[in-house]
Amino acid sequence: MDGLIRQFRVAYAATNGEQLAETLNSELPTHAAKLQALWGRGDARSTTSDLNFLFNQDQARFSIRLSKDEMNGWFAIYNAYWKAVGEILAVEDLRGDAKGSWSRVYDAWKEVTLLVVRGYTNHDFENWTIPCLYVTGKYLRLYAMRADAERALSNEQTAVDDLQDDFDPQAEEHKSLEDCARHLNRIFQVCASDRAPLEESRKWGVYYAVNLLFKTYFKLHSEPLSKNILKVISAGRSDIPSIDNFPKSQQVTFKYYEGVLAFLEENYVEAEKHLQMAWLMCHKSSIRNLELILTYLVPCHLLTTHTLPSPQLLERFPRLEKLFAPLARAIKTADLKAFDIAMRDGEDEFIKRRVYLTLERGRDIVLRNLLRKVFIAGGFEEAKEGAAPMRRTRIPITEFTAAIQMSGGEIMDTDEVECIMANMIYKNLMKGYIAHERGTVVLSKSGAFPGTGV
Repeated sequence: MDGLIRQFRVAYAATNGEQLAETLNSELPTHAAKLQALWGRGDARSTTSDLNFLFNQDQARFSIRLSKDEMNGWFAIYNAYWKAVGEILAVEDLRGDAKGSWSRVYDAWKEVTLLVVRGYTNHDFENWTIPCLYVTGKYLRLYAMRADAERALSNEQTAVDDLQDDFDPQAEEHKSLEDCARHLNRIFQVCASDRAPLEESRKWGVYYAVNLLFKTYFKLHSEPLSKNILKVISAGRSDIPSIDNFPKSQQVTFKYYEGVLAFLEENYVEAEKHLQMAWLMCHKSSIRNLELILTYLVPCHLLTTHTLPSPQLLERFPRLEKLFAPLARAIKTADLKAFDIAMRDGEDEFIKRRVYLTLERGRDIVLRNLLRKVFIAGGFEEAKEGAAPMRRTRIPITEFTAAIQMSGGEIMDTDEVECIMANMIYKNLMKGYIAHERGTVVLSKSGAFPGTGV
């Protein structure tokens, strides 16, 4: 414990928030030796006595004076931290005297988190210490997920018992994480509600808390709650530091979730803007993060600019290549049947990643490319003397019907094809009109298929 408080004193004297937050790091196995040394013999009375001496009686070794209120706040935090360390060591089988569980770890770490939050509301903690809020919130979320996973495994065994007919495992599926979300929201409120001047405000912790909330809400499938957070950020943007002033890791996370939320609202232009920013800022070695961004950026590009990822890009991401490469080939070759097969084969994964309905709209691009091929194959009209040749713009619907049937592998009547053509014109994927009586489609002489150069 003496070594931990020595770290605390050094960090406090230097007013170094990151260094101070490191004293609350509970990550295994990188800090296993430190945590075991801190736990010692597991004597609670001795630990309390040591903390009391180091904080309250050994003031001469402090290079900076803390108020009595602050001392009490940090004393309670490190006492709770010591107990949480004991639970962490127990669940990892690094204590010979006890068996632990992730639920007990979560409860113990929740107490640490509550005390840290209370430090800012009741004990006048200085605002440069806010990295402690992020560290405690980060581990609270981690331990909540582990507690839920442990409970789910236990519930599977419990459900086998015939005497548990009234047991509903779904009700407790995310019990700890839901509780965690409430405490993370409290951290966000503590940061966002600070009225101190911006230079020394807790608002510098807002985006750290927001990103933890985004991750938690998405895990809970509670995306609407994330939208509420964005509304709060938007409403107070003038009082909150710009996201540009935060580390790139936080910027990437925020832009990614902001883009995904716009994507889920079918605002693809806005989604593309945020996801593109996340893509450009993301470190090139963070393959998993790049893959997550690309999962939504590819469908956005498909709908907004009708562009496809190159094979060279997809090669770096085998999982995405397996999903998107068949779709890209089908779109480029205007193969309706191949597109339908690719959508069917990837359906489960597309639904899981929430991009199925968006990608399904790509069928219009396949149709556009197919109809364009028919238009180009029609050749040119006989040009008048001295005039530049013009492409044939009056095309029988039967020609389009034949192409769609060959590409899609299904029999379709003329009325169905006319309906398809009308939709294509309505969506501005094709310019022209249908002459129903003559069974002809009359296409524009210039830009019949916008954006394709034809």
